[in-house]
Amino acid sequence: MPPETRLKPSFFVRAAEKSDVEALGEFIEPFVENGRLLPRTRDELLDLTRHGFVAISGDAIIGFAALEIYSAKLAELRSLAVSAQYQGQGVGKELVAACIARAKSQNVFEVMAITSSEEFFQRCGFDFTLPGEKKALFLQTRETY
Repeated sequence: MPPETRLKPSFFVRAAEKSDVEALGEFIEPFVENGRLLPRTRDELLDLTRHGFVAISGDAIIGFAALEIYSAKLAELRSLAVSAQYQGQGVGKELVAACIARAKSQNVFEVMAITSSEEFFQRCGFDFTLPGEKKALFLQTRETY
């Protein structure tokens, strides 16, 4: 019997639009339920679409990521999520690449990502330290968001 092969999904990445808000809310719901993403109000989703990209297969959102630019020095790659059945097939990398391209086009110096998937982001070129051995440190002020 031949080994199982995965077909590369047919998808494309585009800038998110206001019209994606409802579908985006439905898309992120499972990620919020399992604690992978923070809950978002409709207004927050609307704001994320201004900075975000969606991966589309057929007529469904299969992935999302946003780039929030804080200054010319720093932007954050936020809310990266890919449907379970499309993980490991390049969707996340394409979304990260779109965010990095936007950061470069806006002449942003550094992009950070806060994640529990370090290996994925390292494969995308991120590292724990920056030139000069700078590191991000965090302090949580309460138990839950």
